[in-house]
Amino acid sequence: MTYWRERNFEVDFVLQRGRSVVGIEVKSAGRYEAPGGMEVFHREFNPLRTLLVGAGGISLEEFLSTPASNWLEK
Repeated sequence: MTYWRERNFEVDFVLQRGRSVVGIEVKSAGRYEAPGGMEVFHREFNPLRTLLVGAGGISLEEFLSTPASNWLEK
C-alpha cells in the first residue's frame, strides 16, 4: 500500500496487485465533494475501482474489516 501525489493532486492510499490498481480516499467528516486528486488518478491509471471511505462512502468499520485483497477483486 502506498499513496499517490502529483502536483497538488493526491490519493490517500493506493493498492496494487499486478496490473490491478485501487485508489482510496478517506474523509473523516463533513460533506463529500469529488476530490480533484481522485479524478486525475482515475484518468491516469484507469483503476479497477476507487473507494471513498468515511463521510458519504463506505463506513470505516466496513473498510477496516474487509481484507485489502477483496478490494482488488473484480
